[in-house]
Amino acid sequence: MKGRTPLRAVLALLLLVLVGGCAAPARVSAGEGPPRAALARWAGALLAHDEAGYLALDRRPGARAAYANTAAVPLASWEYAVLSVRREGRVAFVAAELRYRIAGYDTEPVVSAREVELGESDGHWYVTGDRPGAGAHPQLWDQGKVTAVRGTASLVLGVGQDPATLQGVAATADRAVPAVAAVWPRSWDRRVLMLVPASLEAMAGLLGSPAASYAGIAAVTTTPGDRVTVNPDAYRKLDDLGRRVVLTHETVHVATRAATTGQTPLWLSEGFADYVAYRSVDRTPRQAAPALARAVRSGDGPSTLPSAEDFAFSGDPERLARAYESSWLAVRLAAERWGVPALISFYEAAAVSPASAFAVVLGTTEPAFTADWRAYLRAQLS
Repeated sequence: MKGRTPLRAVLALLLLVLVGGCAAPARVSAGEGPPRAALARWAGALLAHDEAGYLALDRRPGARAAYANTAAVPLASWEYAVLSVRREGRVAFVAAELRYRIAGYDTEPVVSAREVELGESDGHWYVTGDRPGAGAHPQLWDQGKVTAVRGTASLVLGVGQDPATLQGVAATADRAVPAVAAVWPRSWDRRVLMLVPASLEAMAGLLGSPAASYAGIAAVTTTPGDRVTVNPDAYRKLDDLGRRVVLTHETVHVATRAATTGQTPLWLSEGFADYVAYRSVDRTPRQAAPALARAVRSGDGPSTLPSAEDFAFSGDPERLARAYESSWLAVRLAAERWGVPALISFYEAAAVSPASAFAVVLGTTEPAFTADWRAYLRAQLS
């Protein structure tokens, strides 16, 4: 499941900059001043894994735990871009952006708003508070100590999870990457970053939405940075096949990001992700699309391709299942009738104009395709 715009609004305060495979110096931009300089030294100590230097500048009660939370995260860079400093005597309130990169995975900075408080004592400034800024969501390490597990084509960062669980996620992600590369021929990094928070509630906190929105949703891909965030409550209920399908689906979203725009219909992006995920699965359409099969057999099959509203996290699992299953079979029909290369070209053309993509690439129209798809559903599911 690809995160939609509200889920992508991730403002960040710490910047990780990857330079030649080495960690770039942490710094505080937008001017000088004692509070800014203290913040820069604090960020630099974190990036350099200098626990003593970090704690010497941090007077929060949980400073040692906060440092430990990020110790396993492979940071390429970590930067506070200061937006404003408000002084009240010996206290400075800093509004900043945390801009950071995960080494080997982030090509662009992830940005999150932060509010940092600093206090002055004996002529020196110390950090006394650090929290997400207004409208920003917490980062994974705000929720606890991060454990990192590396796969051959994956990095899994988890909080509150045992290493065996994270190793299982990495192994499944490692299988997903070549499965996606076998279908999607365009250039992409061929690696994936997975976040596994402690619970459904923790996942919802990272994404800034109510937990009920993600009940039953095993994973979501969000930008920037193409993080695949796993819902541990739903994921652990899946068998090995279900986990493979879910993580392959999400890896497709990572691979196709450059070819996906606001013009790309959700039925196409989600259906293509499921098409790739199910290609090697030994399941009939009726087995893989049970909700849609029930609707078709009862005479309540869809009359139009799924809309964006059909994919809303509305708490109606049956409607959401039908949207995904309908989309998968629409893309499956296109692949069977026109071939996978044409399907790839159609996907890319639809990012500019879906109507033109139907006409130029497939030689049809959306109404004609929809009629063919409805007949295909009856043939496959009745």
